[in-house]
Amino acid sequence: MTDTNPEKINEILTRGVQEVIVKEDLKKKLLSGKKIKLYLGVDPTGFDLHLGHAIPLWKLRSFQEMGHEVVLLIGDFTARIGDPSGKDATRKPLTEKEVKANMKDYKKQASKILDFSKVKIEYNNKWLSKLNFQDVLKLASQFTVQQMIQRDMFQRRISDNLPISLQEFMYPLMQGYDSVAMDVDLEVGGNDQMFNMLAGRTLQKNYNNKDKDVMTLRLLLGNDGRKMSKTFNNFIALDDKPSDMYGKVMSIKDELINDYFELATRLPASEVEEIKKMPNPRDQKARLAFEIVKMYHGEKEAQKAEEEFDRVHKNRELPTEMPVFETDKREYFLPDLLCDTGLAPSKNEAKRLVEAGAVKISIKGQVLSVKEWKQNIKLEDEMVLQVGNRKFVKISFRK
Repeated sequence: MTDTNPEKINEILTRGVQEVIVKEDLKKKLLSGKKIKLYLGVDPTGFDLHLGHAIPLWKLRSFQEMGHEVVLLIGDFTARIGDPSGKDATRKPLTEKEVKANMKDYKKQASKILDFSKVKIEYNNKWLSKLNFQDVLKLASQFTVQQMIQRDMFQRRISDNLPISLQEFMYPLMQGYDSVAMDVDLEVGGNDQMFNMLAGRTLQKNYNNKDKDVMTLRLLLGNDGRKMSKTFNNFIALDDKPSDMYGKVMSIKDELINDYFELATRLPASEVEEIKKMPNPRDQKARLAFEIVKMYHGEKEAQKAEEEFDRVHKNRELPTEMPVFETDKREYFLPDLLCDTGLAPSKNEAKRLVEAGAVKISIKGQVLSVKEWKQNIKLEDEMVLQVGNRKFVKISFRK
């Protein structure tokens, strides 16, 4: 029997949840003590899992703790096509080699949340690669072109006269077939996945005569206010170093604090309400950053990250640890120096950073702002370069 505590079931059906189809049906199943089989699918389109991925992973953890059967599906086949959800242009297809490289550490990262002694991992290449053309035609016959082009991003592309590939039409069918192949009772995912998940509900009914429920979760926005995404490079990775994770959380917009407490932590709602009463958003964010780092790195590392952040941003001191750039040069053209030290990805970005006043140099405790990019910088041993609030590099002459 599974845990049928009504309060836990209510929280699992509401916290961070956008919509449940069909909520009363799922609630009835959970209260009955029946063990359900549910899954989350993740396409390995990049190396990192981030806090946005963590929201559905923690939801799986909640179901796992209540005794249900949890499956983490790695979309090693679907990743080669790419999910068109939310995309205004066709994704570049990934090779099998790229997909394998991307998913190499997924289990390790997800194990920060899930107990893999109680989780089954599946790969959809196992069944999708075996479908023949007749199987694909049967799959395609379950939907109409009109149903597919109802999707908002396809409508935008049509209005902007941008191409839509036929393989993108096939993506919801492939993801939907995952539900059939695994014969699941519930699929969990972000609210941007509703169309794909409903395709799975249709196929599960047509193939296995089973009503699959769907739970969509609210999306976590990145520190720039857009959807947290590898595409936008605004994500907080589960494998980020504690100090980086802490700093990134502290950089989120104030209006996102409440969402982060609800979606990215497991603090009880009553405790979150007390934190909201803090008059200073900076103090709320400090508590938030501490909680998030503690979840993935432990309390000791969270304490160290907090102290380091305060050292740099409150006390205006240099970090205790920072990357070291070794060189034989005694003079360096500034854009080249910023690129070679990894503080800027390109010379154009280096110029932009200097012009924006984001570049500083510290020499023996004296901090100088750099305003002009067309200059050579005379290097000194132990000189520190700083870009923004979180990027530091120490210069060291080779012996």
